[in-house]
Amino acid sequence: MVVRSTEGGTVVAVLAVPGAYALDLGVAVHVFSRYPGYRVVVCAEDAGAAAAGESAAGELRPTRGPEAVAGADVVVVPGYEDPLSPLPEGCAAALRAAVGRGARVIAICTGVFALAAEGLLDGRAATTHWRHTAALRERHPRVDVVENRLFVVDGPLVTTAGAGAGIDACLHVVRAEFGAVAADGVAKEVVASPARDAREPQFAELPAASRESLRATREWVLGRLGSPVTVQEMADHALLSRRTFIRRFTRETGMPPMRWVTSQRILLARRLLESSDRPVERIAAASGFGTAGHFRAVFRREVGVTPSAYRAAHPLPERPGPASQRAATSSATS
Repeated sequence: MVVRSTEGGTVVAVLAVPGAYALDLGVAVHVFSRYPGYRVVVCAEDAGAAAAGESAAGELRPTRGPEAVAGADVVVVPGYEDPLSPLPEGCAAALRAAVGRGARVIAICTGVFALAAEGLLDGRAATTHWRHTAALRERHPRVDVVENRLFVVDGPLVTTAGAGAGIDACLHVVRAEFGAVAADGVAKEVVASPARDAREPQFAELPAASRESLRATREWVLGRLGSPVTVQEMADHALLSRRTFIRRFTRETGMPPMRWVTSQRILLARRLLESSDRPVERIAAASGFGTAGHFRAVFRREVGVTPSAYRAAHPLPERPGPASQRAATSSATS
């Protein structure tokens, strides 16, 4: 659980390092500002500096120095133009302190090099944009570089591929902090998919027709998560042999078919636990786990807590939607 440093909501500090890409910076500001439980500040060594290629969008311009990171629960490091150049000492010190006190840190794209240069990823798993994985591995051999992943979570540290994967990582953090319903609402606000998993690849070199057919099969499964489903039924729906289907599905989603089905059922169960007072037995049936005992065992294994404990952590009155509450306050309790 991320360390809470304020009473005015979860503070997100976006650290605009020199040469930061405006798109990566904007992703973090845009996603986190959609939910009222967050307060977003943009900070930099030079508070008057602008991100690389930035327009006149004032909300992206740094207004605070790196000392603002000290009061942040979540720190975002956007990608930047020259990832091999050293960070200003103020930014480097702020990152070291943030990781040291247990803050959640998201490094988008080449932002991973900022963490790696300070030794903060030594012995940890991390990813970056596919163009930079070889450089990351060569320059920082103590980092366990994971190739072709949307994002990688290792404790409080989250590293991602490009800006698109940055959206997925930010939504992952919203889901971890405020629940699946909150993350779904934010995804809708920013017109993004709420369902992309960290294990999905950055790219899949498959013919377009095959990708379309598997997408249709995934949507078919999502529409019947409460019913039994087998790999053979999924393969039949995709008009592929079982072996070919498993190979293509795993390459496209980053996980075997039934592992993906389980992850989607867990996500559905989280939504139901957060948004309804249905008994656990009914949620177990609705999400395809059958018995309550089986559901409890799988949920605890996948989420780390029991369904009852998860529900207690997300009581109904404390889950406002981002659209309805945005104008009300930016200091909602987390």
